[in-house]
Amino acid sequence: MAGEDSDLEKTEEPTQRRLDDARERGQILTSQDAFVLAAIGIGTGLLTIGFRLLPDLAGRWAGLLRIGGDPADLLIPRLALAWRVLLLAGLAAAVPVLAGVILMQTALGGVRFAPRALGFKFEKLDPVSGMARLVSLRALVTLLKSLVKVALLGALTWEVFIARLPDFIALGQGNAAADMAVLGGLTATLLGRLSLGLAVVAVADLAWQYRSHMAGLRMTKDEVRRESKEQNGSPEVKGKIRQKQMQAARRAGRQRASVADVPKATAIITNPRHFAVALRFVPGEMAAPVIVSMGQGPVAAEIIARARALGIHRVQMPPLARALFFTGDIGTQIDERLFSAVAVVLAFLYRLDRGERPDDPEVELPPDLRFDSHGRPEARGGSSGQVA
Repeated sequence: MAGEDSDLEKTEEPTQRRLDDARERGQILTSQDAFVLAAIGIGTGLLTIGFRLLPDLAGRWAGLLRIGGDPADLLIPRLALAWRVLLLAGLAAAVPVLAGVILMQTALGGVRFAPRALGFKFEKLDPVSGMARLVSLRALVTLLKSLVKVALLGALTWEVFIARLPDFIALGQGNAAADMAVLGGLTATLLGRLSLGLAVVAVADLAWQYRSHMAGLRMTKDEVRRESKEQNGSPEVKGKIRQKQMQAARRAGRQRASVADVPKATAIITNPRHFAVALRFVPGEMAAPVIVSMGQGPVAAEIIARARALGIHRVQMPPLARALFFTGDIGTQIDERLFSAVAVVLAFLYRLDRGERPDDPEVELPPDLRFDSHGRPEARGGSSGQVA
């Protein structure tokens, strides 16, 4: 029971696949306080850069309010001009701020359009679930964070206001350009202090958001095991694959070592180059032919070259060579179902050694002993050979 309970507990860190799925659903790391910090920080920078333009801007704005002549003739043009100025000023501020917010989100968790997150969720209408969210740990942390943020930013605002109170009181006693310069400096100082305070809040919020994000994606041990099976296959299947790979490697090693025994062979059955099987048969001493060497690819080429140098007969008979290769093993007798076919080949070679000129041998193989170059069964009849 304890093992079952531990499997149900989400104690494992999320896998990369779980993180990718979360991104597809729109669950990425984000922070509202980081966005506010980016917006205020960029606004402070823009105000600092454009500080020298404020007196001239104030003079132009004041000029719009001076009316000389018929007000009816000036009202519409000046309203249109004021609208254009406000629109351009708003765009000049909004575009960099929007770009800064997007860059901030890109740095945090990336920007991704997630259609799956747009679907309507009926569970959000459940009043019980809504009450549970209101009294959850996340809601409590959000409340405490808001109280701390209000207290910190309020204290910074009060500090700047008290320090610049004389300048604030003097507003309206000078011309518009001077007042705009004072107001701009006061605003820049306030925004700079608020940016420092928001930086502290944003770092704390990011730490909490990251912890909450990762905690929400944690997995149970059973989920990790299931995902591993889906991605990498069952451990039993992988074990069998590794076992077959090891067997194939050992067999290849034995085949390469068997090339040294080619001089013992009576005949070489080839494919003609892809497979080569060296057979030994001594009448009266052996009950059936024995495979002394076999191989495919480079090993087969070595066997053929060695046999050619020694003058050992080589018979090109692809179906028989594949049948011997896929049903036999080095040091063992050939499959008894191949006795007849091999006997025909050996008899042919015996007649050659006696100086006769027999026709090329033709053998018939059982349908279940006919293979392609990959060892897969093929159903075709007939076989012919060629002596080299």
